[in-house]
Amino acid sequence: MRQRKMLLAIPLLLGLTVYGQQAAMAQQSVPPKDNKGFTATPKQIIDLGPEIGGMQGRQLRMRMLTIEPGGYIGMHSHKDRPAVLYTLQGTDTVTAEDGTVKVLRPGDTTSSNKNTTHWHRNDGKEPVVLILVDVFNTANPSR
Repeated sequence: MRQRKMLLAIPLLLGLTVYGQQAAMAQQSVPPKDNKGFTATPKQIIDLGPEIGGMQGRQLRMRMLTIEPGGYIGMHSHKDRPAVLYTLQGTDTVTAEDGTVKVLRPGDTTSSNKNTTHWHRNDGKEPVVLILVDVFNTANPSR
């Protein structure tokens, strides 16, 4: 009788474990819209209007982004704000709008264009430090 109860309990425990893992994965797959444990420090900014015709209201800016362990930069678009990024420290998990995942480590680079919508997450134990250079539209500061 005891063996029979054990045999019945095993599928139940496995089912609960699988369900719990699926629920956790579903929760992680919902991208955040806000930021947590994230700072952006301006390093250099050039007003492009006086430099290049037709670039009024645009800045070329370099920032140092830091994502603390467990932190993230919520889902955002690079429409009207192309960017290039260099990873200095940590492991940055970047998830695109379509669910594609890219993991960036120190020395890795990537770029974002008008078709890029993604979010960043730090699952590691040390801060992620990134250098981001983008063309910023001062008329649309929410991007």
